Amino acid sequence: MKSLKTGLIVVGSAALMLLAAYSNTVQATNATNKPDDFLAQIPAKNSSTAPTLIAGTGHSKESKGGQVVESGPYHLELVVEKEADKTHLDFYLQRGDNHQTIPNAKVTSQIQMPDRTQKTVTFTYDQKDQHYTALLPGKVVGQYQMKITADISGQKVDGRFTFSR
Repeated sequence: MKSLKTGLIVVGSAALMLLAAYSNTVQATNATNKPDDFLAQIPAKNSSTAPTLIAGTGHSKESKGGQVVESGPYHLELVVEKEADKTHLDFYLQRGDNHQTIPNAKVTSQIQMPDRTQKTVTFTYDQKDQHYTALLPGKVVGQYQMKITADISGQKVDGRFTFSR
């Protein structure tokens, strides 16, 4: 009888600990997925070409050392360089497995700053270095969330990136 009571106490305690751990996980998930979350407000344009973050997929030769997103037949890469009073953004927009540069796209980004304000930044094409560039003024410390949209002859390609300063 004593072992039965002891067993029930142990099982009950374990169940309470699991329930508490699950509760904390749900609260943490809900805290990060607030309805006013910047990325949650941006609808995906086309689910068939939804961007996928990749890691270690053989793009090391073509990679410029930034965050890489494959979106349909496109290779998107963001390289962030922090400067004293601004952030320099390099965006590589390439097509297919051979990573051919696409020079004639209209590239814009929506950026949520660490203080939850939003900025729109337009990228310009650098013919010499064959990539798009932009400057983000300011030096607010924290995490930045970006949605970059490239309009390639009427076809929109989206990529989502984050970086910290």
